[in-house]
Amino acid sequence: MSSMEEDNTLGNKEEKWIKHYSSSHKILLVGEGDFSFSSCLANAFGSATNMVATSRDPREVLLSKYTRAEENLKDLEDLGCNILHGIDAHTMSEHVFLKQKVFDKIVFNFPHSGFNTVFREHDSWLIRRHQDLVRGFLRSAKKMLAENGEVHITHKTAYPFSKWEIEELTEKEGLSLVEKEAFNRSDYPGYQNKRGDGMPCDLAFPVGQSSTFKFNKASEKV
Repeated sequence: MSSMEEDNTLGNKEEKWIKHYSSSHKILLVGEGDFSFSSCLANAFGSATNMVATSRDPREVLLSKYTRAEENLKDLEDLGCNILHGIDAHTMSEHVFLKQKVFDKIVFNFPHSGFNTVFREHDSWLIRRHQDLVRGFLRSAKKMLAENGEVHITHKTAYPFSKWEIEELTEKEGLSLVEKEAFNRSDYPGYQNKRGDGMPCDLAFPVGQSSTFKFNKASEKV
């Protein structure tokens, strides 16, 4: 098959969608827990060749924490996903595999800097720590964002999580709000949000009132 015929074959593949995401998008998923969100997208598309899925945990730690991680990772590998472990959201743009790439969608679901037995979610110290996590993620994500791409953060919006001030943080990093849409976990079959820390790390947490915030670099255009 000639290269032109091959391109035409690829171009004729049916585009598939799940909620905000298309099989034609180049997607980077950040801070995955048991990789069930990545697996959900990949199975909806029937392919993960346009996806890069990352975790903060090293692979061996991930497998020890989450009962479904191995199954989800195998699904992703079989569908052609690039999987990276031990990726820090603050420095991901400097990673050898990521530094030359750009993405249409960069997704961070329910960012959280970890639980602390001394501080509660409404304590100002912990809120500042969460804000630092989001701020560092945004700075790194912006470097890898395609011209018309979007950064997506799904986040609880009720108090005290509203005190993170996601929109204000993002504006300060030179990104603009495109849309804020209520999050419904049922839109993503098989996705299980995880606590990610401590003894109950494999358990889901109540999503409650949450939204997906979409940001782009529109504010920088002349």
